[in-house]
Amino acid sequence: MDFRTACEETKTGICLLQDGNQEPFKVRLHLAKDILMIQEQDVICVSGEPFYSGGGAEHNIPVVISKISKEQRAELSGLLFIGDAILQINGINVRKCRHEEVVQVLRNAGEEVTLTVSFLKRAPAFLKLPLNEDCACAPSDQSSGTSSPLCDSGLHLNYHPNNTDTLSCSSWPTSPGLRWEKRWCDLRLIPLLHSRFSQYLPGSDLCRQNAFQVIAVDGVCSGIIQCLSAEDCIDWLQAIASNISNLTKHNIKKINRNFPVNQQIVYMGWTEEREQDSLQDRMYTPKFLALRGSSLYKFMAPPVTTWDWTRAEKTFSVYEIMCKIFKDSDLLDRRKHCFGVQSESGEDLYFSVELESDLALWEKAFQTATFLEVERIQCKTYACVLESHLMGLTIDFSTGFVCFDAATKAVLWRYKFSQLKGSSDDGKSKIKFLFQNPDNKQIEAKELEFSNLFAVLHCIHSFFAAKVACLDPLYVGSQATASAAPTTSGTGKLKYTT
Repeated sequence: MDFRTACEETKTGICLLQDGNQEPFKVRLHLAKDILMIQEQDVICVSGEPFYSGGGAEHNIPVVISKISKEQRAELSGLLFIGDAILQINGINVRKCRHEEVVQVLRNAGEEVTLTVSFLKRAPAFLKLPLNEDCACAPSDQSSGTSSPLCDSGLHLNYHPNNTDTLSCSSWPTSPGLRWEKRWCDLRLIPLLHSRFSQYLPGSDLCRQNAFQVIAVDGVCSGIIQCLSAEDCIDWLQAIASNISNLTKHNIKKINRNFPVNQQIVYMGWTEEREQDSLQDRMYTPKFLALRGSSLYKFMAPPVTTWDWTRAEKTFSVYEIMCKIFKDSDLLDRRKHCFGVQSESGEDLYFSVELESDLALWEKAFQTATFLEVERIQCKTYACVLESHLMGLTIDFSTGFVCFDAATKAVLWRYKFSQLKGSSDDGKSKIKFLFQNPDNKQIEAKELEFSNLFAVLHCIHSFFAAKVACLDPLYVGSQATASAAPTTSGTGKLKYTT
């Protein structure tokens, strides 16, 4: 079954397409559940359809292939295409043969036929034929005197009152039973699973005006799709994004069947990462992010096999990194929907997505992944130093903070999450915690030194956020109670509010 027939149509419309250096031309976009079809108007043979079309030496062009039968050897070979010009048949040069001579050679070629072909141009070959001086193709008596929309090609086409899309011309080779119609034909098919789209010029923060392009996972590009208005452009982007999101969710469900509970995928999607080196020619590079189990993965391309998951460009522990959604005042350039990730080593990564809905989807997914991982591990212990003594600090989801001697395991102090009233750090290794004594209500300062400062700060933030989410499930995916969780300030410092 043709995979397109199983696709549920969601949107159809007319746009302009700029493909390479060509002038923009009219196309029809046909968005289905799992594919974006870009179609152009063409004239095809709809009855008595031979696999070869007209042409020949009498028209100064080779005979052109106009149809390839489905599921036949020509199509299955993948080597023959509509628009190919037949140059040789079984080694016989037919480039300068007349049409009827080519037909005769084909009839006598036997069951095994070897064709040597050459692709001409995008437009139908017969629309480029020179008009014979003796061609008297004038509108019929019933004609309104107007020419067909295809007359701008140089051919004068007879008018048919009962079917304006049926065309004929005396300069075109006639054959009994052949009928030609103008139809929308597939120019390009873009599978939507793991595809990406962008309104921006590649690698830059310059946004195209009412235009975008879609790039399939295999690199096939739609070309620049120019919409008629800003509203039309947003409608198309949201429709395409919705279909990609639905396909991704379905694909995640299928993949998760093969992964254990602690390795489930929560999020997969394209972003563009801002280069930290401002001297780079490209400001942004496409990156594929995935939240799976305990980790955030950054890929150059979507992972397809189990082996691909081991080849990530970078991997981060979700509870040891910090995510921040940037407000307009925090943006570094003209891109609108951006977020940052600070790694456990303090490295700042800056990402951009296309739509506000993409940003909300990422934020909710990151919060969910963090909550699930904290809930799973329950506690995390970090080595630290107190007055030159090796200690350990355990962040426990149930009990709070526990500091103990690394050698004897003796507990020095213990506080609940609710007793932490503030903290500060030097941005290098030291954290000063301010806990409230439950008996005398006095603030007690505890200073510890860590070799992995940012990992500890981010882990505390993650446990606080998960604690709030546990008390209020609506917290996941919402910022309504964000003030109850620790937030970053300055160079990665944590600030706690009650």
